[in-house]
Amino acid sequence: MERRTFFKNSILFTGGIALTGMKGYASLKQMKYISNRPLPDNRLFVSPVIDEIIDKVKKEIRNPELAWMFENCFPNTLDSTVYYSEEKGRPDTFVITGDINAMWLRDSTAQVWPYLPFVDGDEHLRKLFQGLINRQTKCVNIDSYANAFNKDSEGSHWESDNTDMKPELHERKWEIDSLCYTIRLAYHYWKATGDVSCFDTQWQEAAKKIVKTFKEQQRKEGRGSYTFQRKTSNPYDTLPGNGYGNPMNPIGLIVSSFRPSDDATVLPFLIPSNYFAVVSLKQLSEILAQLQIDTVLAKEALELAQEVEIALGEFAISKHLDYGRTIAFEVDGFGNKLFMDDANIPSLLSLPYLGALKPNDPVYLSTREFILSIKNPWFFKGKYAEGIGGPHVGVDQIWPMSIIMRAITSEKDEEIIACLKMLMKSHAGTGFMHETFHKDNPENYTRSWFAWANTLFGELVLKVYKERPSILASI
Repeated sequence: MERRTFFKNSILFTGGIALTGMKGYASLKQMKYISNRPLPDNRLFVSPVIDEIIDKVKKEIRNPELAWMFENCFPNTLDSTVYYSEEKGRPDTFVITGDINAMWLRDSTAQVWPYLPFVDGDEHLRKLFQGLINRQTKCVNIDSYANAFNKDSEGSHWESDNTDMKPELHERKWEIDSLCYTIRLAYHYWKATGDVSCFDTQWQEAAKKIVKTFKEQQRKEGRGSYTFQRKTSNPYDTLPGNGYGNPMNPIGLIVSSFRPSDDATVLPFLIPSNYFAVVSLKQLSEILAQLQIDTVLAKEALELAQEVEIALGEFAISKHLDYGRTIAFEVDGFGNKLFMDDANIPSLLSLPYLGALKPNDPVYLSTREFILSIKNPWFFKGKYAEGIGGPHVGVDQIWPMSIIMRAITSEKDEEIIACLKMLMKSHAGTGFMHETFHKDNPENYTRSWFAWANTLFGELVLKVYKERPSILASI
């Protein structure tokens, strides 16, 4: 995937003044942290209620650098990635990831997620959510196996991939979480607003495709219709086994050919995504049953969730050499298990955030201890920070997203404070989050414009503001 370019000696623009590298960072401190947001007339989407909450939260943050980072990051999705329109009165919202001009089902949900509590105070923001649900519905109906979509039918440089590509697709990597995120968005928007206008016949068609796709990828009756191969030197960018992935034994879990990092799975049953599927299928069943849309499909979705949940209890948890009962990252149904974690969400670390496990669950706590240790092969500790990375970018590259998620799922003030301080040390003077940074050199980072990480950082600060305001007053 096209997320690997490294940016060194990055240029920071503040109010039209260019600052370079760490020298610029020192100058920035003298300038009292001028906002990096686009000028109001240049913002793609403006929400007065979000601007109000930014001002409100900033006043409670003692550290000016942290306040500046929050102001830059929290509205980044709205400022720079949202394209809203209406067709015959029907809202439509297309959300790009940032420096990649395409919409991922996963990223688009995650990017708008922290704005959801504010929809009742802004009708325009509410329509943004309606539009994104409508757009995601359209995407699923185009292809329930695709992870990323074009705005229209312009094609993609990945159209040479050996899979069933269509001009509307940017990329066609089968990832369980893509469909889970579409359910997450629709379910929680409904819960927050009571609005059922998005659950039309098109959405109902997409719901049927989601359940059908999940069941097909249990692979109880053959390998299914999905295959994927790409001409590449990167083994994580294509699938072995003639495009079907490595062998698996059908045990009730759902195959995910790729991880939320868009890297190929090693063992086909990706455990964090299967946990996410259980949560999402139960939410889908609740929508279908409570609104009396399709009671038969509701029953089918709930039964599938229960089957996957039982299989997780039987096959996902094993005794780790050093940490006791621990959740594996991937399994194959033959008894093989891969112990690690990846920074992208869903991850093992993020399971309480997704509603899959309680944060005090004993198995989660032992798993958390493992994945935040050097026993996790993708956990790195350097001069500036410690955190989880992943094969997508490589060794010694920490994802800020993992530090953010560690803080979001923590119940300890000291751990949350430590995470915030690491994030302040590692943004390389830009005031934004990045995809990754080198553990010993934050200026060596990938993706200068990565809206998901930016908005997730804003979500963390907002959570601390609501639940632990003393932290913001103490740093």
